[in-house]
Amino acid sequence: MKKVQWTLPGGGMHHGEDPIATTIREVAEETGYTVEPVRLLGIDSINHQYPRPHGEFADFHGLRIVYEGRVTGGELRNETDGSTDLAAWHLLDEVAHLDRVDLVDIGIELWRTKPALGRARD
Repeated sequence: MKKVQWTLPGGGMHHGEDPIATTIREVAEETGYTVEPVRLLGIDSINHQYPRPHGEFADFHGLRIVYEGRVTGGELRNETDGSTDLAAWHLLDEVAHLDRVDLVDIGIELWRTKPALGRARD
């Protein structure tokens, strides 16, 4: 059984898609909300290597662009036919008690500290 963890709305960019357009599209797909990105908080770079079939290894490198946004419309709902199981709001004080991916903590740290280089970790 796959482990379920909370994350921030987001996902992959389509080829040639602008990152802000990706943000607006992904939040709408995963939550039902229309958002207006208001500030670039930072970029998180991750690299994972993991085994694949037949003894091969995958070398994944991802750049996670994190924006602060404002909800301007829509209604909270779960994603249909997608990779997100449940959309929900949580009070900031409750986040520490959630089983969550590291991007949640990185996003909160970026929002709180607004580092000049847009990096929450070295």
